Amino acid sequence: MAKITVQNTPITVIGVDGDDYISLTDMAKSQLQEHIIFRWLSLKGTIEYLGEWEMLYNPDFNCTEFGAIKNAAGSNNFVLSTKAWIERTNAKGIIAKAGRYGGTYAHRDIAYHFGMWLSPKFQLLLVKEYQRLKAEEQRFIGWSAKRELSKINYRIHTDAIKQNLIPAEVTNAQAGIIYANEADVLNVAMFGMTAKQWREANPDLKGNIRDYASVSELICLSNMESLNAVFIEQGLPQSERLIKLNQIAIHQMSVLESGDNDRKLLK
Repeated sequence: MAKITVQNTPITVIGVDGDDYISLTDMAKSQLQEHIIFRWLSLKGTIEYLGEWEMLYNPDFNCTEFGAIKNAAGSNNFVLSTKAWIERTNAKGIIAKAGRYGGTYAHRDIAYHFGMWLSPKFQLLLVKEYQRLKAEEQRFIGWSAKRELSKINYRIHTDAIKQNLIPAEVTNAQAGIIYANEADVLNVAMFGMTAKQWREANPDLKGNIRDYASVSELICLSNMESLNAVFIEQGLPQSERLIKLNQIAIHQMSVLESGDNDRKLLK
C-alpha cells in the first residue's frame, strides 16, 4: 500500500494481483461527496468504457449481463452500484475492499477515467503523482538490488581475507583489525579516505561512508570487492592491490558517470 497526494487529498494505492489499484473513495473525497462514484458508475459512457476494459483484460467477464446493464443505462431511474456491477458481470477492474483501508478501488486505467470525469486538471495531477510514485519505487528497487549485490561481494571479499590473510590461532579482535584494514583498502581506492577519516570529517552523519555512496559508486565498489578477492588469492601485496584498485575505480567511475550523462542527454 502506498499514498499519493492530489490537490491536498491523500489517495491510497494498493497492489492487486500484480497491478496497482487506486482508491476511488479517496478521489471522491477530494470533491467532498463520496456518493459521486454512483453517479459516475451509472453513466452509459462509463459502463461502455468499463465493459471494453473488462473484455480486453478479463476472460471471465459476463458479457451477457454487461449487455443487459448497458441497455438499461441512460433511463432516468437507472442507478448502478459498485457491488451490483461486480456481482452481475464478474468484473475485476473495480473492487470493493473492507477493513481499515476499505472502499472502492479501481485499476489505474479506470481510476484515470474517473479522474477525468471529476476534472481534467485532477486527472492530470493524478497521473503525474502516480508516475512519480512508480519512479521512486523503481529507484528504491534499483538501490536495494545494488546493496544486495554489494553484500554478496562483501561476503566473497571477507572469505578471501579469511582464507588467505588471517593466520591460524588469532583472536576475534585481531581478525577484526585485518578485516577493517582490508575494507579501508577499498575505501581509500574508491573514496580517497578510510572509514575513520570519513567519520571524523562527518561527525553529524549516521552510518558509514558506504551508506552515502551513489548507485554508481556502489556498483564500482561491488566490482572492486570481487577483484580484490582475486588479487588476495593471487598473493599480491596490499600496496600493489591498492594501486590497481584505485586505477580500476577511476576507470569504472568515468564509464558509469559517462553513461549517466548520456542517458540524461537522451531524455
